[in-house]
Amino acid sequence: MTRQPANGPGNWVLLSYRMPREPSTPRITIWRKLKRLGVAQLGDGLIALPADARTREHLDWIAEEIVESGGTATVWIAQPATLAQERELAAGMAAARSDEYRTVIDTAAAAASASEPDRVRTIRRLRDELRRIHRRDYFPPTERDTARLAVENLAGPRTKADSRKITP
Repeated sequence: MTRQPANGPGNWVLLSYRMPREPSTPRITIWRKLKRLGVAQLGDGLIALPADARTREHLDWIAEEIVESGGTATVWIAQPATLAQERELAAGMAAARSDEYRTVIDTAAAAASASEPDRVRTIRRLRDELRRIHRRDYFPPTERDTARLAVENLAGPRTKADSRKITP
């Protein structure tokens, strides 16, 4: 995250947008893309991400897509007024990722007693899910490492022959 003052809040990229209710497909598509990015919902039609080149580019693309769908969109660079506000925003984002990591941990635990083919499929799926979560994990919670270890433990010790079956 880009920081301005050494001890103050950092920069955030905000997207303010409005989309027509009908047709609903573009609105749903945009919302799904925003969810995949792990945005913080600040209000109706206002989302935020920590500012860096990647997040700015993603929100610029989504803003263009919104306009092409007949909506309005503006991308802003802003700072929370206080460090406490930024911490609250970051904590909310970390809590959302924490829930996602807990789901991975629970799925890995449940798959421990599965048959070998089912376990291999689950390992592959969980590794893919960890990569997806990691891409939107701007403020990693403690569950991040626990989830990674749960998947590694599920995979267990592997031989070269096994690694071809398990790794994506």
